[in-house]
Amino acid sequence: MARVRAAREHGEVRDAVTAYPFTSHAAVRSGVARVTLAGELDLDSGPAVQEAVSACLEEEVTSLWLDLTDVSFCDCAGLGALFRARTAVLRAGADLVVEGVGSQLGRLLRLVGAEDLFTGRSANPESAHRASGTASTRRDVRAEATAEWPLRRLA
Repeated sequence: MARVRAAREHGEVRDAVTAYPFTSHAAVRSGVARVTLAGELDLDSGPAVQEAVSACLEEEVTSLWLDLTDVSFCDCAGLGALFRARTAVLRAGADLVVEGVGSQLGRLLRLVGAEDLFTGRSANPESAHRASGTASTRRDVRAEATAEWPLRRLA
């Protein structure tokens, strides 16, 4: 366990059954954050996603780019980590741009009826109101970020 903890602190999570170790990289430049994830996104690596996103949001970014190109596997725990990251970004009043959703993650998103949440740009309601000159409250942003999505019946 100490080995996993030490690896997590260095941005890499790997155990005996992990084929592709998880890594995350975060960078902020001129108010735009980029979080790049690679490897297997699961229960062990999920907290690293939240840590990377939270660190970027502390810089008060206007948008966060989430690059999932090199994510080789994602299970339901990893999907939960992505949902929490999305919610945190929208609650912070930033735009979320997602790129590189692979076939396995795309299929998982389709199965749960969430394929539209992680494709392209997810404009934050607050930033859209700022652009149009209409005022928005934090309550509006929080309501949008935590809105419940209808469940899809699986055949």
